[in-house]
Amino acid sequence: MNKLLIAAIAGTLATTSVFVSADAFAATATDSSAAKAKRPAPARRLIKRSPKAEAAAAAKTDPIPEGAVKWSCKDGNAFYLKGDMKRDAIVTVNWAKKDYRLPRQDTTTGADRFHDSASGMDLVVIPSKAMLFSDKDSSRLADECMTPDMAAGGPAPTQSNALIKNAE
Repeated sequence: MNKLLIAAIAGTLATTSVFVSADAFAATATDSSAAKAKRPAPARRLIKRSPKAEAAAAAKTDPIPEGAVKWSCKDGNAFYLKGDMKRDAIVTVNWAKKDYRLPRQDTTTGADRFHDSASGMDLVVIPSKAMLFSDKDSSRLADECMTPDMAAGGPAPTQSNALIKNAE
């Protein structure tokens, strides 16, 4: 009787180990295929792009709008702004080689705010600096941005500064 019991237990353990090893093998196979799919891009291209592919990639980037002013930011970032912030309802911001048309938003603080909910871009300008935000991932893209005039000590080209000058 004891020999029969031991044989039954040994058979159960052997059968269980076959199923467990098959599941482990299947999990390892899917993990390795997922690892292959998420390989990082190489630091430099081993195969050069054709001139046609380079032209197509260059066509996807928006050129800097003519008449745009460069806003230099902390950490070496910069964006270009086209439009008169004192009077325009929509300004164009060129950030990361893409143009974003940002409509003016009313504020109670006196800051100029331009926000586009479709792209998630948000430009806030106060008298001492400008900040560029992204609503998509709740991050600050650029901080302490200034025009060359502001860096020289001039005021920001905001609507509130224009109203103050007109009142005097």
